[in-house]
Order: sequence, then C-alpha cells, then structure tokens
Amino acid sequence: MADLTTKLGSLTLKNPVMTASGTFGYGVEYADFYPLSDLGAVVVKGICMNPSHGNPTPRVAEVSSGMLNAIGLQGPGVDKFLNGEQYLPFLRKSGATTIVNIWGKSIEEYAEVAAAMDGVDGIAALEVNISCPNVKEGGVAFGTDLKMANTVISKVRAATKLPLITKLSPNVTCIADFAKTVVDAGSDMVSLINTLSGMAIDIHTRKPKIANITGGLSGPAIKPVAIKMVHDVAKAVDVPVIGMGGIMTADDAIEFLLAGADAVAVGTAIFTDPHAPIKIIEGIDEYLERHGCNSVSEIIGQVNY
Repeated sequence: MADLTTKLGSLTLKNPVMTASGTFGYGVEYADFYPLSDLGAVVVKGICMNPSHGNPTPRVAEVSSGMLNAIGLQGPGVDKFLNGEQYLPFLRKSGATTIVNIWGKSIEEYAEVAAAMDGVDGIAALEVNISCPNVKEGGVAFGTDLKMANTVISKVRAATKLPLITKLSPNVTCIADFAKTVVDAGSDMVSLINTLSGMAIDIHTRKPKIANITGGLSGPAIKPVAIKMVHDVAKAVDVPVIGMGGIMTADDAIEFLLAGADAVAVGTAIFTDPHAPIKIIEGIDEYLERHGCNSVSEIIGQVNY
C-alpha cells in the first residue's frame, strides 16, 4: 500500500479524502457503514451561533448530472454541537479527524463562532464558509466581495488558533484573487469549489423546483469548472488546497490531485453511495501502486502540459 498520509500545513491526515460539508451530516448518520476514522477527515455540516431551521421545502431537486439544493444551512447551533451526544462528543469517541464548517450572518458572528470552537478537544480545524449573505450589507455574500472576504477571515483568524480553511465561492470573476486575499488575511489553506448558483423549473407546474427559487448546483456537472478553478488557485497561492466539486470516483479525485489539490472532499456522491469516500481512498491507492508511486504526494500538481 502506498503512503496516503497527507500534510495540510500543521494538520496531518491519514489519507487525502474527506467529506464535503453538508453532505455527511455530523458523522453519526454514516457511522454504521464504516469507521469514521478510516476517512482523512469528517467535515461537519455548517455551524453558526444559534440553531438554524433552514429554508422551506422542497429544498433539493435532481437535475442533469447533478443536484440543486437550498437547504439553508440548517444546524443545531454552537452549544448543542459542542455538547449534544450525537454531535462533537460522538465524533471524539469515533476517532475521526473532525473539521468544523462555520458560518455567520455578520462578521461579528463568524468571529464569535470561531472563538467558541477555539481550544475545544476533538476539533482539528475550522472551515470558514464565506458563501453566506451578509445581512448587514443587504445580502451580499462575503465570498463575492474581496474586501468583505478579507475582513471576515481577518476577524476569524484573530479569534482562534485553530488551522483555518476558507471555502471559496465559484460565483466570482477570478477565484484566484479571492484565494490570495483570504491567505493574506490569515487563512492557512483554501477549499474549493462551493456550489454554483443554479435554477430548475417544473415545466408542468411552471414553478421553480425548489422553494427558494435558486439553489446551489453540485455533482458531476460542475467537475470541469472545479478542476479548472483548483488548478488556477494552486498556481496562485502557496498554501494547501482542498479540491471538491463533482468527485464521484477515484479517477475524479486523482484529476483534482494532478491539478494541484493536496486533498479532496467528496460530497454529492455520498447521496448515491454512502461508501463512495472509502472506495475513492482504495482507488487512489490502487492508482498509485499501478503507476509505481510510493506516496500520494508524488502526484500532487503533476499534470503534464
């Protein structure tokens, strides 16, 4: 077996495959399928300061080569996540490497959530979701305004010593510019891409297929966009890059690694096959053995032009 150990700055993972936030719940939902400790990391569903009930239903729609979702970042809030037995205490017992995705409706809330996580046993890193609307700025997403992206990461960085991953939005003109600004603000690494904005209409009712009208597009349809953006960002910043967007198989994951991703996150594939992350880990190992590689690090960024 090749060495799948993956270094992401100060964070060491047993392999480069993690779950994408929002697609794996809080780990407990999938723990009967395989040991969570077999994964590189479990990235939990987004946590904000207070409980969030999300958007009205229907919130998910299957579309060509993917899915639309507008769940609305439903979650239990900080206190219940840290103390509820089916949340962080369960993840600690499972032995999983746990990365907590955080979000807020204001810059102050982001910092408050980060501070609450700081120094808590069992949290390996924070992933900051900057695709959320800033309610104080008329709903403009933090991740689509360079100044706001820089400010929110600066505030989060000041609030915690935990490794920071900034999850970048693809709904921008130049994603590399956003990678640079969040790294300048103190982000230790970046993850990308979050979902693309999309919409679907039922031609019989003539109504949008999801109640929120628009939603986030994920799945195989977005993979070429994601690989291109990962490639661009990996060239632009000198920090670890976590790639995601349409990874269904080991071959998909290997494309991201060759494009410059140091690790990958599996998302929508989990809805069709809960074992997808494990199969992808096994497939990466088989690929490395077949190509005479001793470690996964040998293929990072090794696309031939």
